[in-house]
Amino acid sequence: MTRDRSRRPVAQAETTAESPYAVRLDSVSKEYRSGKNAVRALDAVTVGFPRGTFTAVMGPSGSGKSTFLNCAAGLDRPTSGRVVLGDTELSSRSETELTQLRRDRIGFVFQAYNLLGSLTVEENVTLPLRLADRKTDQAFLREVLTAVGLGEHVKRRPSELSGGQQQRVAVARALITRPEVVVADEPTGALDTRSSRQVLELLRHVVDNMGQTVLMVTHDPVAASFADSVVFLADGRLAGELARPIPEQVASRLTHLGEW
Repeated sequence: MTRDRSRRPVAQAETTAESPYAVRLDSVSKEYRSGKNAVRALDAVTVGFPRGTFTAVMGPSGSGKSTFLNCAAGLDRPTSGRVVLGDTELSSRSETELTQLRRDRIGFVFQAYNLLGSLTVEENVTLPLRLADRKTDQAFLREVLTAVGLGEHVKRRPSELSGGQQQRVAVARALITRPEVVVADEPTGALDTRSSRQVLELLRHVVDNMGQTVLMVTHDPVAASFADSVVFLADGRLAGELARPIPEQVASRLTHLGEW
């Protein structure tokens, strides 16, 4: 499959009043303390993710990937440095404000689908809007459900869907609030090869055709090859970036980071 990654969707057009980055980290460090010991999971990481791009984050076990994603998504506060979502600096926000920001401006896709079995596809997708007491834009809902290939399954429940279809519901749920960034943590980890490819093609589609920004942590070089670029972490620090990745290049780079 070939993809024109030089093309940028109309939705990415910048204005002088809008940051070109969906998310950026400025000198972010994160320490965890256990008794007298301190572990630095992130060490002065500075990186930005432009709007309308798909970025994979990779590194060896213990490299800081999960901490990186948690800080970028406002799930964890850095010990020092700043995390900025669009033009909003997160570090000074209260827990209540962060909860609202995550609900309204960040879409989450995890390895576990986290769907409610008693709800239909449509109800699962629109749940974030109902929790925020926001009205559903029916035209956009249809657009999202069509984009993820579930337009004919809106009344089904998760138990009636395959694993790949359930993850597509999770992606649709992440998109329904029109977030500034979709954060995906090992989104294909529980799927077979065919379903994994379908979900990755879907993430590629929402970037190219809906102007979405996707930030994905993965251990899989094939999954990373769907991204525009791969950011590598090692020992809590940035360890390079690879543009227009192919699986063999990603695997080779990981080898030198000690992944295998």
